[in-house]
Amino acid sequence: MSTSARLVTRKASARIPTAFSPFQLIFYESPDNQEHLALVRGEVQGQRDVMVRVHSECFTGDVLGSRRCDCGDQLQLALRRIAQAGSGVVIYLRQEGRGIGLLDKLRAYHLQDQGCDTGDANLMLGHEADEREYGIAAAILEDLGVKSIRLLTNNPHKIESLAEMGIAVEGRIPLQAQVHPENAAYLRTKARRLRHLLSLEELEDTGGRQLTTRLMEEIQEALHLAGEHRRRTGRPYVTLSYAQSLDGSIADRPGRPLPLSGSQSLAMTHTLRAAHDAILVGIGTVLADNPRLNVRLVEGRDPQPVIVDSRLRFPAYSNLLRNCRTPWIAASNGADLERQRDLEEMGAKVLVLPSHNGWVDLTCLLERLGELGVNSLMVEGGAQIITSFLSFRLVNQIVLTIAPMLVGGLRVMDNFGGYLRSFPRLKNLSYQRLGEDLVLRGEPDWRD
Repeated sequence: MSTSARLVTRKASARIPTAFSPFQLIFYESPDNQEHLALVRGEVQGQRDVMVRVHSECFTGDVLGSRRCDCGDQLQLALRRIAQAGSGVVIYLRQEGRGIGLLDKLRAYHLQDQGCDTGDANLMLGHEADEREYGIAAAILEDLGVKSIRLLTNNPHKIESLAEMGIAVEGRIPLQAQVHPENAAYLRTKARRLRHLLSLEELEDTGGRQLTTRLMEEIQEALHLAGEHRRRTGRPYVTLSYAQSLDGSIADRPGRPLPLSGSQSLAMTHTLRAAHDAILVGIGTVLADNPRLNVRLVEGRDPQPVIVDSRLRFPAYSNLLRNCRTPWIAASNGADLERQRDLEEMGAKVLVLPSHNGWVDLTCLLERLGELGVNSLMVEGGAQIITSFLSFRLVNQIVLTIAPMLVGGLRVMDNFGGYLRSFPRLKNLSYQRLGEDLVLRGEPDWRD
């Protein structure tokens, strides 16, 4: 047994079902009778590049939900991301208040309320700015048999310390939580004095841009696994994204577009587009809106437009023919061949696919997109497309913008809800307010 491994003794373990996924909770004891924990998801023994969060206890943040720090948010984000990845470890170390204990942490809070920053408050109480050490974490990782890790952290000292103890840290995954007035000064101190890798520009802006960034982090973390999803299933990872009113309307009537999203949530939609390889809508959306389906409101690359058009009604005047990336049009195998040739002469690529009840078979379409190298697909609408993707259980995550208005118009499920075999609940939920809009992100739970 190595010197590191002797720092802890494994005492017991049990399955713990969390809001994100089941974990195995392992109880460790150190020679000073301190109790430490490891939450393990999936198989990690002998594995490389294991996603790991080394989290120091924060009673006020983790248990009480205090907004003076980002600890509780970081713990929840780490659990969510490890659950999404399917495997990983959260190590929970008993070193409260960056190692100074709960009593002096509360005394430090009092000094902070009088104008000291978090570093100076610790120093005034006779402590170092950060007294944490990570030998116990290294010992737990050795006991678990982890070969190398990707560390969920913003703290370079944590990376350096684990590396000095022989832990192979192959990469860092940022873990920046929400910024708000109660924790902004604390986070600025972490960035400026303690070298934490946080975006100071975002810390100066607690408005919509930071909220978008935080929500996009969760979405993009899921998209990081899109390549593995395609290799495993042969199909792209599908994000269903659309906007609706409070009463569920996506338009005031069929065929008539209705602007719903505010400026901030619309910018987030363009950020979403830039994060995906391709974007898909039905021909009804093309005929009603004449969209471009590109990225204009933020910096980023345009996704590949994909249009579901069973009978090749795609119009020659479409803006999509004027984009840098001309569209791929998915047609059923009964579509008119002459019309197909005309569209291909205009620059479009026509994908001829099997039909299902007269419509393009969406499962076959996703498989074809997978063959063409598409890892991630954003589905924007309209109503029939949204409901069809839900009906065939082809959606991996949903990003829904809810606008504060009542329309009394066309709702997604009004005409097509009868096709759904079951109505899924969403898991791994998160919410953000962007301007006046509420944006919800979750993953369909397809269990019957």
